[in-house]
Amino acid sequence: MRILVLGGTSFVGRAIVECALAEGADVTLFSRGRTNPGLFPQATRRLGDRESGQYDSLKTDSHGDGDGWDAVVDVTGFVPRHITQAADVLGDRVGRYLFISSIMVYDTSETDDHDGVWDEDAPRLTPLRDTEDITLETYGPLKAACEDEVLARYGTRATLVRPGIIAGPYDPTDRFTWWVRRAARGSRIALPGQPEQPVQVVDVHDLAALVWQLLVDDRPGVFNAVGPALPTTMTGMVEACAQAAGTSVGIVPVPVPAASEPVLPLLELSAGGKRLFRLSGSRARRHGLPATPLATTAAKVLAWDRERGEPPLRQGLTEEQEAALLSLP
Repeated sequence: MRILVLGGTSFVGRAIVECALAEGADVTLFSRGRTNPGLFPQATRRLGDRESGQYDSLKTDSHGDGDGWDAVVDVTGFVPRHITQAADVLGDRVGRYLFISSIMVYDTSETDDHDGVWDEDAPRLTPLRDTEDITLETYGPLKAACEDEVLARYGTRATLVRPGIIAGPYDPTDRFTWWVRRAARGSRIALPGQPEQPVQVVDVHDLAALVWQLLVDDRPGVFNAVGPALPTTMTGMVEACAQAAGTSVGIVPVPVPAASEPVLPLLELSAGGKRLFRLSGSRARRHGLPATPLATTAAKVLAWDRERGEPPLRQGLTEEQEAALLSLP
């Protein structure tokens, strides 16, 4: 299978390319060539820049037969223009167009007491097309607009994958890594909000396996790539991280910090959107999403974090900030 990956050398794209190459795919990477340029020497490289609309290197395929690619995996489409320009250049030289979207397209603004799960037909946010300024507020609506563009251009050849919070080695966000590193220290852990609030975290390698299977099956549709397979809570997630590290932890509920104070990773999502972590992944599991235990994912992250020397993290509390929370009456 010939696959063109728009991106492919960072976190999610890296895992997808690793999976595809392991399965024997012929992979072409399209990127600026700045992130991990020496990664995947067995893949074909095409240089370009989606931000400035430089797609010239994709105007011809690398095979010499004009057949293009069996599938495109779009990891780096964040605004509708990215989709439009890529589709204009690729034309009919691609088969399936698989777009990595996000669960952030769902409209979680309603605050009723419904405790059921949502499937892929849940209401989305209104698509946004009049800005390319990506913020926490615009990210979901822009992704929704990208989805619409993919469907408009490719119809039944379109596949949309909506990952939840993704965890694994090379994660640049530190959202899950902070909890793994903190649980590895053991002792009491401050947890603002409700310890039993739900949380969904999907292993990046499970996501990659799903993407590969959808390509192999040439399957259209929309798929929530969420995990773990069994529902868990913030307490359960922390305990899984401690299990991976072989430590003991004690969850200490503390008041929710003020808006101006540091917020622990994932809490701003689980507390702010009651439905965001109650999404059904059953369709994706029926069609190829594995079910890696959360403790196994945590163990992979812990090993990777230690191997890279545990650099400062972008998110989370310092020890002093957590001690202050633990000391509150």
